[in-house]
Amino acid sequence: MDETQRAAQRVADTGRRVAEHVARTGPVRGRASSPDGAVTVVATPGGPPQEVRVSPSALNMGPRALADEILRVSARASRDAASRVHRALERVADPAAVRALAEIGFERGPDDDGFDGAHLGESR
Repeated sequence: MDETQRAAQRVADTGRRVAEHVARTGPVRGRASSPDGAVTVVATPGGPPQEVRVSPSALNMGPRALADEILRVSARASRDAASRVHRALERVADPAAVRALAEIGFERGPDDDGFDGAHLGESR
């Protein structure tokens, strides 16, 4: 087997392990809330928010402040999702693939992001 075939086999093996992992855990989602819990966002890695929850008390912020808070919380949820992708793939991909994730912006963030430790696929 030449180097090209070995590389293709590694890619196929990694793809299989990732697919199996996602099948077990469900889609990767990140989650973030404002400090007061008035705004909560669930996002996928690199995608738009999947869910935005706004409490009645958040409506007292005014439209501009509420929009700014939603954007801040959305950015944190997106970073959380990217970090979860990174941590999940660390378990099943080779180190070069994990490094490539960081190079395209899916960096491993802190393990303790202030939430209850929900696993991949769960949205608290």
